[in-house]
Amino acid sequence: MWHRTPRASDIETPGRLAELLGEQAYLADEGLATACFLALRMGRPLFLEGEAGVGKTELAKTLSTVLGAPLIRLQCYEGLDAAQALYDWDFARQLLHLKAAEATGATGATDAARLEGELYDRRFLIARPLLKALETQPSVLLVDEIDRADDEFEAFLLEVLSDFTISIPELGTISAKTPPVVVVTSNRTRDVHDALKRRCLYHWLEHPTFEREVAILLRRLPECTETLAGQVARATERLRAAGLVKPPGVAETLDWTEALLTLGARDLDPGLAAATLGAVLKYREDQEAVLKNGLLRHG
Repeated sequence: MWHRTPRASDIETPGRLAELLGEQAYLADEGLATACFLALRMGRPLFLEGEAGVGKTELAKTLSTVLGAPLIRLQCYEGLDAAQALYDWDFARQLLHLKAAEATGATGATDAARLEGELYDRRFLIARPLLKALETQPSVLLVDEIDRADDEFEAFLLEVLSDFTISIPELGTISAKTPPVVVVTSNRTRDVHDALKRRCLYHWLEHPTFEREVAILLRRLPECTETLAGQVARATERLRAAGLVKPPGVAETLDWTEALLTLGARDLDPGLAAATLGAVLKYREDQEAVLKNGLLRHG
């Protein structure tokens, strides 16, 4: 039987949203499901903060699947400015258009004025993520790692998220008929200004509990045994408590388990765990500390 993709307004409770996310193998706890549900119902951006690898970006991806809406991702970095996030003019195509006009003899004063107007036609505009999200209905806009961008871009983003409208001098004002679902993530490498957080609904993502991490492993990797899932989750729990440079997130736990399964593991043998440590720990200092302190010796 065919089922229509649910709209945000069709999802009646946080529990129902958690079920829909779970169908896509994303296991959200009650707090996250509630925050996400409220963001959808209230039309507010969802600001997700937490350590790398806890599932912030994955939530936006899964939400786009649940809603049947394309995911439009704006990856933030130092030096990102409004032009790179909004739009740019396709100078190469504009130049080709000018050369084609010259070849056909359109050089008079009237033709020149017409050509100037044509050069700033919508067809020569390259939509960057923010403009693309405003023009795509429905859509999920992921503003990933906002803490990596500069303060100036943060202020600009706040302005866009306030009314989902942008002004293009050559074309006029463009507004979203249906505002995108917005997910903003931060790894908290720096504090994000309160003004942006006030515009959003906020949720801090913790690492999953032992039980939920086992459930995630079994759901995402069906070939994994309950024994191996439990041992990997328990070992990861110890690694996160060891004061490492980069504690493993859920993504690393999945990678580690997949590496072990690729080698035919049915349980977490200490030797095999040490041999595959590069799948879960990405800093040499962390690997040395784990091996030195025997953190892999316990099943």
